[in-house]
Amino acid sequence: MSWFKQAGRWLGNTPAQEKVSVETTVRHLLASLLTMAWFVEARDPYTGGHLWRVSRYARLLASHAKLTEAEAARVGLGGFLHDLGKIGTPDAILRKTDRLTDLEYDVIKTHPDMGVRMLAGHPLAVLVKDAIHLHHERPDGKGYPLRLRSEAIPEVAKIVGICDAFDAMTSHRPYRQGMPRDKALDILGAEKGTQFDARFADLFISLGHAGELDHVLGHSDDGIPLQTCPMCGPTLVVRKDSQAGEKVYCRNCTGEFELRQGDQCLVASPTGHQGRPADLEPDVDAELIQRTVIASVEAMPAMALMTTSTFR
Repeated sequence: MSWFKQAGRWLGNTPAQEKVSVETTVRHLLASLLTMAWFVEARDPYTGGHLWRVSRYARLLASHAKLTEAEAARVGLGGFLHDLGKIGTPDAILRKTDRLTDLEYDVIKTHPDMGVRMLAGHPLAVLVKDAIHLHHERPDGKGYPLRLRSEAIPEVAKIVGICDAFDAMTSHRPYRQGMPRDKALDILGAEKGTQFDARFADLFISLGHAGELDHVLGHSDDGIPLQTCPMCGPTLVVRKDSQAGEKVYCRNCTGEFELRQGDQCLVASPTGHQGRPADLEPDVDAELIQRTVIASVEAMPAMALMTTSTFR
């Protein structure tokens, strides 16, 4: 029996009250985890939408791989939370505008272990631990942090690893432009069986060539195409609930932009002004997180969330 169920019994809750109480608690716990992950991403002005895209790719791939709805939802959560451990990565490395040195890369490679330490004792750790800890493992045993070989790598980590790599390849960085979709898919194909699981890579590549990834590629949320600062390149954060006339800011050069209605979406236009310190503070996208929480809980009944073991 989970400790949430035990607590409900101690409080004298009826089974119906217990179910409502557990579901509410699960929602709050999921929201807290997703909020932490969102703030980690907000530290890097070049990776806007990365967690959302990896989460959407991962859930899509899991669904097409015939995983159950609950398993696919858990994979999607793992995709959103996979970089949680980067909270311990220094800003000087996380926001570096040039390629990393070997020493700096060694620091980056500590984020899976850091993520697991952050999860220690968390009631929902079982849902996302493998995605956070093992998404950089490789079938050939040359990954990190444990150098696991293919048969020892959980499915969730194999899926998230492919989706993370694809998004990294197709996203802009300060030292390079993101590559076209088909070039990134070709790289996945060339590296399948060594860096990427062959079964999931083949399926992901098929989805890509069929156009099934295009609504996620280059977006930061459903129907929200990525926009970048024309002065210095980082992502401009436009949210689903944003309105024409609102101001957004580049968190790198502090430039101010006004959202104006374009033909199909809001477009950020420079105002020529700079943001104040208060304007540049990260503001969590609570609406996106709430949608993610609701979709996850609906796919995984709250009682099952507390008792299920990690699938392989």
